[in-house]
Amino acid sequence: MREFSWRYFTLTGDIDAYLLYKQHEEIARDWNDVPVETEDTETYPE
Repeated sequence: MREFSWRYFTLTGDIDAYLLYKQHEEIARDWNDVPVETEDTETYPE
């Protein structure tokens, strides 16, 4: 979706396509900042 919105923006100049591109970029950045839990860090009741 990111590539499509950027390509559409470059071909048409549509500001909404650019905003969609930036929104997707921000979401991707947020996902990369979230620590990933593994089975080693999970605790189970005994």
